[in-house]
Amino acid sequence: MHLHLHSEYSLLDGAARISQVVKKAQKLQMPALAITDHGSMFGVVDFYKACHQAGLKPILGCEVYVAPRAMKDRTPRVDNQNSHLVLLAETQQGYQNLIKLVSLGYTQGFYYQPRVDKATLARYAQGLIALSGCTAGEVAAHAIAGRTKQARLAAAAYRDIFGTKNFFLELQDHGLPEQKIANRELLVISRELDLPLVVTNDVHYINQSDAEIQDILMCIQTGKTVDQTD
Repeated sequence: MHLHLHSEYSLLDGAARISQVVKKAQKLQMPALAITDHGSMFGVVDFYKACHQAGLKPILGCEVYVAPRAMKDRTPRVDNQNSHLVLLAETQQGYQNLIKLVSLGYTQGFYYQPRVDKATLARYAQGLIALSGCTAGEVAAHAIAGRTKQARLAAAAYRDIFGTKNFFLELQDHGLPEQKIANRELLVISRELDLPLVVTNDVHYINQSDAEIQDILMCIQTGKTVDQTD
């Protein structure tokens, strides 16, 4: 079952429409499905209702942007270098804390994107499960850049915030060479720090044939054309 999924509410990024992605999960006989849109929870009510109608367990979450320093810092070319972190509500309290975090990201932390910081995460960590995220996650990004010490420090910080059993190192393989580098280091960190692992697919669309549509969305977002390489 997918624990890292971007619906159409990940604006100009996600091309997985909630109604269709739930039908696909039901067809594949998945017992549950998560929603983890970028920085927002705008889709969770529609997602919750659609999952219940289809007999799926909805897992409500968000891929939050974590500020490199305090969420109120706004120095150009420094404080817009955010990292990604997937949060999943484990309990009702966790759901309420997730709402609080996402709201604070917009009302207090917004700088290019809605951001939270580690101090705020620690304040509202109860009832949440955290996954280390994609290659833009803090741990993976350090690992890819060869900053192994910083990768361990980041993993330890998130472990201390969420607890040993509620922080998972996230492995992904979409055929990208940098993911293979990250995965090798994440396996080592997992053993050294006794952290659990989870394998995810960074879902942005439903069928392989939808890749072109998602590519067009990304071009609109980044001001590029489909003819440009990478």
